[in-house]
Amino acid sequence: MMKFIARFLLSVLALLVIAEYVPGIELDGIYAAIISVLILGLLNAVVRPVLFILTLPITILTLGLFSFVINAFLFWFVASFVQGFSVNGFLAALLGSVIMTVVNMIGSNWIK
Repeated sequence: MMKFIARFLLSVLALLVIAEYVPGIELDGIYAAIISVLILGLLNAVVRPVLFILTLPITILTLGLFSFVINAFLFWFVASFVQGFSVNGFLAALLGSVIMTVVNMIGSNWIK
């Protein structure tokens, strides 16, 4: 349980830092970050595997790079309905989701 909380807090902190430094991503506070990370985690657990299976041929053709596009669209989708979190454009969503993925990978390895 402590690992889950640590990873969750790391994701919230990463989203706050991303919003501070990536142009086109705005976050109104920690409450919006917490809600955004909760919804993003839920979508990554439920919707992302379905999208990955449906887009498997494209993902294979692009040697896995299309998974970045899926992550960016999920990131952008969360921003579309969470009040206080906005992403202006696909490139900002792509950069934000890539940074979030890298931080979560490093954090998961570090928290083990």
